[in-house]
Amino acid sequence: MEFRGARAFGHHTYMAKLTLSVDDGAVSRAKRYAKLHGVSISEMVETYLAAVAGPPSPATGATPILRSLRGILKHADIHEYRKHLAAK
Repeated sequence: MEFRGARAFGHHTYMAKLTLSVDDGAVSRAKRYAKLHGVSISEMVETYLAAVAGPPSPATGATPILRSLRGILKHADIHEYRKHLAAK
């Protein structure tokens, strides 16, 4: 892996140079997306890698279904639920 120096906000950081093999169609779509959103492919890849390789946060680590169910039983009566289970 080759490293090159980069200046960011007055601090010296190291950026790794990475070569990827990617489907031509995916590259074309990524380039269009990057141009429309004013970002570089490198920024997109870095953001993705940080998201999947970093520690999961409690809110973003949950699946959409789990997030939709969170808090749904705030006012549930645990005693009623236990009676329901006992009756089964």
